[in-house]
Amino acid sequence: MTTAPTLAHMLGPFLDPTAIALVVGGTLIAVVLRTSLRDLAGAAGALGSLVRRRFDATLLLDQIAALGRIARRHGVMALDRSVIADPDVAAAVAAIVDGAGPDEVATIIQHCRRARIEKQLGAVEVWNGMAEVAPAMGMIGTLIGLVAMFTRMTDPSAIGAAMAIALLATLYGAIIANLVAAPIATRLKRRARIEAFERTRLEGPLVALAARERPRTATLTNVAELVSVA
Repeated sequence: MTTAPTLAHMLGPFLDPTAIALVVGGTLIAVVLRTSLRDLAGAAGALGSLVRRRFDATLLLDQIAALGRIARRHGVMALDRSVIADPDVAAAVAAIVDGAGPDEVATIIQHCRRARIEKQLGAVEVWNGMAEVAPAMGMIGTLIGLVAMFTRMTDPSAIGAAMAIALLATLYGAIIANLVAAPIATRLKRRARIEAFERTRLEGPLVALAARERPRTATLTNVAELVSVA
């Protein structure tokens, strides 16, 4: 009576600790040596975004409209007490409360958007770098396995293990590059492009809010100055 092969039994011939250590370890070391700690942390943290929904500015646009209504009813200073989760919108609203004009608010929004894009592209470059390095590490593992095989030609029992390292190292490098690192980099780049486009929708309403509230802020400032002088 034959038993169905288990997954471990089927994958057993394709698992070699030495080849895994050479390719995975070498790839990680190469990526760490060529990348700053900040970009490494960003690349690791970006993995969490892959399981979240794509960025949509609609909710933030609704919040900006609500902030505009609050400012019309209670004055721009009331916005200082509003809870704003998005850091870009929060920075723009804080500038509006401080009396920044439309041009200043537009500059703040654009700077925040560019900084966010740079951070996201830094994470993409880390994963692209891993996709570039992994096949090279696989080739290095293959060469090491071939050298070990040729030096043990007199021992037939040792040739098989060395040949396994040579073949599996190339396999591991191809898998890491084409099934892990490159797909992650592609998805992160696509999400970054979508978010960058969506965030351009925030600039207009925030600039309009600054333009509407700037005269009020200037008037309040002038009154405060006159009171202090008197």
